[in-house]
Amino acid sequence: MKKQIINIVCAVAALAMTGCNDWLDMSPTDKVSQKIVWSDENNITQYVNGFYAYLSRYSSFENPDNTQDSQVGLTDGLTETLKYGSMTPGTHVGFANEIAFARGGLSAQTAAFHFGNWDSLYERIRRVNEFLYDLKRFGGWLDAETAARYEGQVRFFRGYLYWQLLKRTPTAIIYDENLLAIRENKPLSTEDEGWDMVQRDLEFAAQNLPPQWTGSEVGRITSGAAYALLSRAMLYAQRWDVARTAAEEVFKLGYELMPGTSAENYAKAFTSVRSGNTEAILEYNYLVGGPNHSWDRLFMPGGDNTTMGGRATPTQEMVESYEKAEGGHPDWTPWHTAEGTTQTPPYAELEPRFHASVLYNGCTWKGRTLQPYVGGKDGWATFNDGTPLDGRTTTGYYLRKMLNEKFTDYSQYCTQPWIAIRLAEVILNHAEACYMLGGEHIAAANEDVSRIRARVGLPYTSKSGDELMAAIRQERKIELYCEGHHYWDMRRWRLAHTAYTGPSARVHGLKIELVEGEFKYTYVDCDHEDRLFEEKLYRIPLPSTELNNNSAVRQFPEWL
Repeated sequence: MKKQIINIVCAVAALAMTGCNDWLDMSPTDKVSQKIVWSDENNITQYVNGFYAYLSRYSSFENPDNTQDSQVGLTDGLTETLKYGSMTPGTHVGFANEIAFARGGLSAQTAAFHFGNWDSLYERIRRVNEFLYDLKRFGGWLDAETAARYEGQVRFFRGYLYWQLLKRTPTAIIYDENLLAIRENKPLSTEDEGWDMVQRDLEFAAQNLPPQWTGSEVGRITSGAAYALLSRAMLYAQRWDVARTAAEEVFKLGYELMPGTSAENYAKAFTSVRSGNTEAILEYNYLVGGPNHSWDRLFMPGGDNTTMGGRATPTQEMVESYEKAEGGHPDWTPWHTAEGTTQTPPYAELEPRFHASVLYNGCTWKGRTLQPYVGGKDGWATFNDGTPLDGRTTTGYYLRKMLNEKFTDYSQYCTQPWIAIRLAEVILNHAEACYMLGGEHIAAANEDVSRIRARVGLPYTSKSGDELMAAIRQERKIELYCEGHHYWDMRRWRLAHTAYTGPSARVHGLKIELVEGEFKYTYVDCDHEDRLFEEKLYRIPLPSTELNNNSAVRQFPEWL
């Protein structure tokens, strides 16, 4: 059973790293000439290692100080599940609110800046194409298997980069490794041509990479990672049977959901393979000296660090999405009154994923009792009231998911691994693909949903039709919370323009006050204005750089 399939460790940094032992050493060498690179296999390996850093550029963990790829921060902050507590412009500050409100609609320039990543993606696509071009020119001395493994790794990254591009702008420009075909003015390709490219690259990677590397190669992209990403990408392409069969190839490789139904066991799904995580398929590791990230420093409760913490917090809508441990939802009506109530919310009744994902009033955190109330150690703030946030929550909650409870040196960056793909997602990818295929595949979709829920002790009764799809969407929302899926799921399902527009799209929280020894919970609007998601956002506009330099393309008509 191949439990240790992929673990991207000791990732590319500007300085040499040592002490990786059998885990992939990805320290770059000094720049060398093209001739030297392609005459020595160690240099070719280092060349390939440089592409592994691309995985972190689009992760939830990526440190915004190190990249221009993510301007809004967590895309969950554009949904009903997470609320950034400020309107001050900036990544992981107020950009998410500016985009969510979109007062009067977004301009093409603004949308391209915050979402497009067009220029950075094409820069990286060019780099992988240069490698593949030179592999054909100069790599003839490599044996066929070795050359295929280099090509498989790099084509995985090209498939990954084009997936990132196509989920934003489905009609893009497709370039392959034939650099001689590059020309200044090139028209947009069709959607099918783009997804054909992604499918070919990921299938090649899956068919030419091993299910498990050994020795010093441990940590490289595997066939399991390629099939898993293919199962994800093909949902966007609506190639349901390809997504289904790719997921089933992953199932053959022996990954297992983390056992046990407790919150503690569920939380282990976000730790390293080296710590016994049996469901991680694609993992990216960090080091204090770099690469690193700021997840804990940005989202820790204000009582830990008032300088940086509490940037975005779970909403009441997200909390109410969780079921009770025995199934079914609590009645939250008593906590929806403007007058407030002293009844204790039913947090203790909720299922394990809630307790592993959300910090709430009275829970235990770092050996103390959380105090997200007015005047408490962690504090509470009215959204956009003109006062500094200072780590206070605007919703009455803090994020817990993927935070490291042992992290206490707030002057340091964070190093917990980013689990880019895990088995739970692939199971849900399979469920959706089977639902869309219908017929004999409906039973498998129900089995998938039941499997996800059983891991946390939740019951499940088989469903069909709209009820089954609703169950799949619910499990994706809960299971994959803050892993970078929900906003993009809502876009590809074409639900965002109704769910995130108007008064009903506003998010809420609980204002908590300690009054004469009792906690008073008051339901509050945390937006104070309506949100707007225009249908044209389903296709991110072309950036001005492309429009100015490529006479063969025109801006999409909805953005003119």
